[in-house]
Amino acid sequence: MPKAVALLGAAHPGPAFAVTVLAGLLGVAVGLGPGEVTLVVAAVLTGQLSIGWSNDLVDLARDRVVGRTDKPLAEGRISERAVRIACALAVVATVPLSLACGLLAGLVQLVCVAAGWAYNLGFKSTPWSWVPYAVAFGGLPVFVSLTDNPDALPPLWLPLAGALLGVGAHFVNVLPDLSDDAATGVRGLPHRLGARGSQVAAAAVLVAAALVIVFGAPVESGLVAALALLLTAGLAAVALLAHGRAPFRAAIAMALVDVAMLVWVK
Repeated sequence: MPKAVALLGAAHPGPAFAVTVLAGLLGVAVGLGPGEVTLVVAAVLTGQLSIGWSNDLVDLARDRVVGRTDKPLAEGRISERAVRIACALAVVATVPLSLACGLLAGLVQLVCVAAGWAYNLGFKSTPWSWVPYAVAFGGLPVFVSLTDNPDALPPLWLPLAGALLGVGAHFVNVLPDLSDDAATGVRGLPHRLGARGSQVAAAAVLVAAALVIVFGAPVESGLVAALALLLTAGLAAVALLAHGRAPFRAAIAMALVDVAMLVWVK
């Protein structure tokens, strides 16, 4: 049991399950049946697990240098061989599961998975570190939409909102690890902007995502739109003006508001 827990911990379960739940909610929102939603969730989950495990495998040496106590692989609580096998099995599983959602939809899903791997294998240390997040999050609603209707692409606002949400998630995800990453030579865009610049960037793109959803969808209820924008603006102010962990928490809350709106309007 401890090894199973450690193996799951090496897959970055928080982000993996968050993205999987988002895919499932989008599937329900577009009207997919239970079987189709299950297939979408399985395809996304296996892809996300492969991304998480590959991340810890690629970062193993760096994680050991900085003494990451939150990484089971770096601490030796799970073997590198076990993680490699699990990662390979997840890749093998996500390919047929993705294609079972439809050829075009499946290819989009596999591009999303490839974007996550590209981030792990090198993009994370370049000024273009945000691109894989934009591709993966922008592609996720396209994948779900094409699963529902393979003959029609979704409206442009949908992948645009997803891409902005993804870029915001990138900045939010990296903020707590800026110092550890810098110590091991990781120099993505957030590291180049610094903590303050990353806070501003996260707030800006997450506000932009909210605006795209409200005006692109558009949100039918003016009251809901107004409340969402007011809440987003308030959280953005906290993200920009507060200190300590508050900006990080505010940015996460903004992302959650954007996700809720995305699912609600879809």
